[in-house]
Amino acid sequence: MRDSRETISARAFVAGYPIKHSRSPLIHGHWLAKYGLAGSYEKIAIAPGEFPEFIANLKTGASPYLGGNITIPHKEAACLLADQVDPLAEELGAANTLWREEGRLHATNTDGIGFLANLDARQPGWDRAQRAVILGAGGASRAVLQALRDRGIAEIHVVNRTLERARELVDRFGAPLEAHGMNSLPSLLDGAGLFVNTTSLGMDGAEAPQLPFDRMMSDALVTDIVYVPLKTPFLLQAEHVGLSTVDGLGMLLHQAAPGFGKWFGRMPEVTEELRNLVIADIEDHA
Repeated sequence: MRDSRETISARAFVAGYPIKHSRSPLIHGHWLAKYGLAGSYEKIAIAPGEFPEFIANLKTGASPYLGGNITIPHKEAACLLADQVDPLAEELGAANTLWREEGRLHATNTDGIGFLANLDARQPGWDRAQRAVILGAGGASRAVLQALRDRGIAEIHVVNRTLERARELVDRFGAPLEAHGMNSLPSLLDGAGLFVNTTSLGMDGAEAPQLPFDRMMSDALVTDIVYVPLKTPFLLQAEHVGLSTVDGLGMLLHQAAPGFGKWFGRMPEVTEELRNLVIADIEDHA
């Protein structure tokens, strides 16, 4: 079994259940072709009951894959089953990237890396914000909260319909996180420099509440991890009152890059060409 530094006939995957709508093969296929690398990246539907055996084969080398991405509902199981889990994934309790190296299966989570890289690329200086308001306390919010804390944002307010879920994340990640119910959202936005939606509100045409973004700082940024539609209701509301926005597509693209580097031996570049390719695919399937 080759290790992650070799690229000849390297094979990688994205595993989830369901998986048919994943755009990861499009992203990695673009990079393989762009850099002229001999390899493949494919999606695999794996039911929860079959996942431990799949990982066992990956660990022993019986699998044809060097590693791959893990998505819903297997991220927590991947973290538990890997041989070596890095601090990011260990704190999150979830892994989205696996690779074999020196006979051991390693795990990390690149969601937070992707989140930060997207904002750094499209809105440089966003991290001067002193107060961040994060809507949602589900699994998708964990990496965002970890990333913002590690970037050094002074105030991070987690707002969720169920206050107890928000408090659980404060307990997990510590200061400077604070937990709030939905009724606190308007006052928290007053003077805030960053708003992040980590919920499914506004996804695929679903409704989203009207929020008082006009109470934020004039140079504030509003971003959404949802990327279908590209302009979510929250982003449209923010633009209507003159605020800068960043869509969630870049997070998907940037989180993919570290894994590609592990499996195929070259760190890829996230370009407008790739972004436009994925946008075209989204529009084709609208």
